Amino acid sequence: MTALEKAMRDAAGEGIRFDYVKANDLRMHYAQIGHGQPLVLLHGWPEFWIVFKPLMMMLKNDFELIVPDLRGCGFTGKPGAGPDRNAGATTHADDIAEFTQQLGLRDFGMVGGDLGAYVLQAFSQKYGERLNGAFYFCTPYPGLGARYGQPDHLIEVWYQYFQQLPWAADLVGSSRENCKLYMSHFLNHWSGDNPAVFRDLIEIYADMFMLNNNIQGGFDWYVSSAENRRKWLDGSLPKSSKIAVPSRFLWGKRDPLIRPEWSDKLGEYFDDFSIEFADAGHFVHYEAPETCAREIRAFFRKP
Repeated sequence: MTALEKAMRDAAGEGIRFDYVKANDLRMHYAQIGHGQPLVLLHGWPEFWIVFKPLMMMLKNDFELIVPDLRGCGFTGKPGAGPDRNAGATTHADDIAEFTQQLGLRDFGMVGGDLGAYVLQAFSQKYGERLNGAFYFCTPYPGLGARYGQPDHLIEVWYQYFQQLPWAADLVGSSRENCKLYMSHFLNHWSGDNPAVFRDLIEIYADMFMLNNNIQGGFDWYVSSAENRRKWLDGSLPKSSKIAVPSRFLWGKRDPLIRPEWSDKLGEYFDDFSIEFADAGHFVHYEAPETCAREIRAFFRKP
């Protein structure tokens, strides 16, 4: 039995249910547990549903938690072989719109970080009337601007250029050990260069990324978002209307990828928001699940 197979078996034993829904051009896999107000949790890269398991177990008595594997990730996988330029934020938002519609969700909350935060912003812009609130972890947004590409930050974002190369996924996936080494770098570095944080998930992640063309599936996001990212950097991205969905941000104080001080321009893009900072790196949801659970309860239960 692989580490991934054991993890899925153990999760089912703890009450987590798994299923698939046909949405857009995908057969979307999702995990579900709990009862009450529905919350849809959107993972980032390099992640899939399991990164939310600690948070799911803490919130299962408060919410109905629904955690899809996003396009190109987890058991959802890719709709086709090779690099795909149709995996941008709007496509992901359309996936989630049809996914939630198939599940019969009408008035629900959404939580997202990293890639999931991009998707949550796009969903809020296009389908915001369906949301009763949006909760964000360390969030890439247009207000980062040219700072995201400044010289002292290039060491953190090199991978976003490498992963656009048509042979990058083949190189990373040429062996399970290569895949494990590559993914471990981001999991460990972004959580404070602390290998203890993801120690129990590394083998599970390696198993998962070697399935379903998931290495290229994750890289497709960077292929698809490259044009808009360049426009962020050179200041030519047209400014969209402010997001009206009530939004809460929980930002890691030690996030090396999306620095907490770069949250200073949120008011230019979000009409109704509040923010708090957590003692964590980039993976706030996994590094500090108790803090996240407390904040999520408070936000979605407010009058």
